[in-house]
Amino acid sequence: VHLVESGGGLVQAGGSLRLSCAASGHTFSMTVMGWYRQAPGKQRELVAVITSAGGSTNYADSVKGRFTISRDNANNTMYLQMNSLKPEDTAVYYCNTFEWKNNLKYVYWGRGTQVTVSS
Repeated sequence: VHLVESGGGLVQAGGSLRLSCAASGHTFSMTVMGWYRQAPGKQRELVAVITSAGGSTNYADSVKGRFTISRDNANNTMYLQMNSLKPEDTAVYYCNTFEWKNNLKYVYWGRGTQVTVSS
């Protein structure tokens, strides 16, 4: 499984960014996908998650109402639309998925994309 994030960058507070995660090597439409982030000196945290068909989403309280997770199963791509960005959103954002094989859970990560929000 190969996950590649893109779309990060430097933006002023109040601005917007759209992250993308291109996936390959697995049946994208059958897996739960998620976005995580890790700020310097902090643990990696869940930002948002979306079910395989996209019918259900869940968000961290800190991003509710500002971020929207979505997916395009036809193109094996997941997105994170980030609006009203705050300096505390500054972090490396990672794409995540997992799958079960022979009762073992395999977790996959992308390399991440840096998001920096200036005040």
